[in-house]
Amino acid sequence: MRISGGVARGAVLTVPKGDAVRPATDGMRQAVFSALAAWLAGAKFADLFAGSGAYGLEAWSRGAEGGTFVEQNVKAAACLRQNIAVVAKSARRDPGELELVNGDALNWRPATGERGPDLVFVDPPYPIITDIAPRLFEGLTEVTSGVADPLVVFEYPGEIELAPVGWVLAKRIGRGARQPTVGFFRRG
Repeated sequence: MRISGGVARGAVLTVPKGDAVRPATDGMRQAVFSALAAWLAGAKFADLFAGSGAYGLEAWSRGAEGGTFVEQNVKAAACLRQNIAVVAKSARRDPGELELVNGDALNWRPATGERGPDLVFVDPPYPIITDIAPRLFEGLTEVTSGVADPLVVFEYPGEIELAPVGWVLAKRIGRGARQPTVGFFRRG
């Protein structure tokens, strides 16, 4: 798996062995970032259930200001730490622009006084999505409360329909049953 665009294009990302993560495919990331082009310059992001960090690192490579990765799995977080170093070196950017939080994405909040993210990537394990989505979006409403027009980019199976309270599905990429889809949610 590689970074597909921006200054770190071609940088190889490591993925932990086993089923700890299910990385977004290169094709899906390319479609997502094609749709996000206007959002990236100077954006601050959060990558929740980050896994390998592919979404956040791709955003950083393509011009995002920086952001936070939240990953609970220790093996995945170790790979993500390596991926941050690889992409920072390739992009010739300061890895200090990125933060890695080894913890639960549902409980993550920016540090007191810190501005919330403009852009939030969410790619949780598929089996838990219907259970966590209401609580997750409730938290995202709080996390992005000071942000003018936040965007949540959520990857989930095509057969699931999400209708979170206070959020509107603005765009969806992919719709096939048993296929990944990505929903772009804006505050409603």
